[in-house]
Amino acid sequence: MRALGLILLLLFAIPLGWALAASFTPEARLFDGALLGPAVLDHYGALFARPQFWDSIRSSLIVAGATTVVCVGLGALAAYALARLAFRGRATILSLVLAAGMFPPIAIVSPLYLVLRALGLIDTYAGLVFPYTSFGLPLAIWLLATFFRGIPPEVEEAAHVDGAGRLRTFGEIFLPLALPGIATTAVVVFLGCWNELLFALAFTVSPERRTVPVAIALFRGQYQVPWGEVMAAMVVATLPAAALVVVFQKRLVAGLTTGATKG
Repeated sequence: MRALGLILLLLFAIPLGWALAASFTPEARLFDGALLGPAVLDHYGALFARPQFWDSIRSSLIVAGATTVVCVGLGALAAYALARLAFRGRATILSLVLAAGMFPPIAIVSPLYLVLRALGLIDTYAGLVFPYTSFGLPLAIWLLATFFRGIPPEVEEAAHVDGAGRLRTFGEIFLPLALPGIATTAVVVFLGCWNELLFALAFTVSPERRTVPVAIALFRGQYQVPWGEVMAAMVVATLPAAALVVVFQKRLVAGLTTGATKG
């Protein structure tokens, strides 16, 4: 098992290491195997000179952050109802939620575009938050329902004995106990939105509304793709996601462990 873990770690680390080394390598040496030569900062200098790239960083932060807040807020309420309230069709609803999250995004791009165009939301932040919620909310509900089911029912019963209603039990008991799961869900949803390309490419037009994946995908030179600059952009775009994981590392580990043992 440890050997398998090391193999998986190498499979993820090697491409990231190559991209990092390539971002400091002159363009002429990128594809001749000479990544270990003298490092240069030319690619980062060219990247920092692109104001559109910083606009895309801002757009990604706004869209991913807003989507995460919406999905975790609504998902927590729905997950609590599905995990703790007894009503007919609960299992069916939860299955439909999971099925909605697995629906291929490419199949709904055209109808979503028509809806967003009719609402005047093309090339707006709201026009990305809306479709991002369509795949982030089912994921949030499913994950949070798993965490809520892992909370002992005796805790809820004790709160009811003390006179706490459903909303108070949810806000004062379940949310604090489920913080590792909520942090895990928020990070997963945020990273999914941060890395999403299809919807962002289809529903944005102006450079200041493009997200990071779209900005990187549209990097072009006059005669060739500036691969060194693309690698530098990938490194810079990875930093917010990596920082998020590092900050919430303990809660992520606790949340994933809870989901594995209680789900």
